[in-house]
Amino acid sequence: MRQPLPADMFDELCPSSLNPIRFGFGDKWAALVIRCLQDGPRRFSELRVPLGRVTAKGLTRSLRSLERGGLVRRTVVAGAGSRVEYELTPLGRSMLAPMAVACAWAEDHWDELLEARESHDAASLDRAG
Repeated sequence: MRQPLPADMFDELCPSSLNPIRFGFGDKWAALVIRCLQDGPRRFSELRVPLGRVTAKGLTRSLRSLERGGLVRRTVVAGAGSRVEYELTPLGRSMLAPMAVACAWAEDHWDELLEARESHDAASLDRAG
């Protein structure tokens, strides 16, 4: 039995939310989906737990895009009440190493990224006011 994904895996202050590097065809949720699948196949409902900020429609769109790009495989598991699981393909697994580098970079520059975001937001408010 695999461990459930933690609900706070991608909380609002996670460096992944500040990472300016996009993976997976420009979809802003793709990298998070790939991270959720790094330890093995998951059902849609399992992915929804840590990806609570993503609408069901947005998650479906991300999964379809990743599947189309060859990074994720969708499998219908037969049995008593068939179910669908998503897992990384070998190509998708090859994304894990560069994503780890990008996440480490975001962690190293966390304070600078936050400062830049806050500075920009404050300037935007000044211009609007």
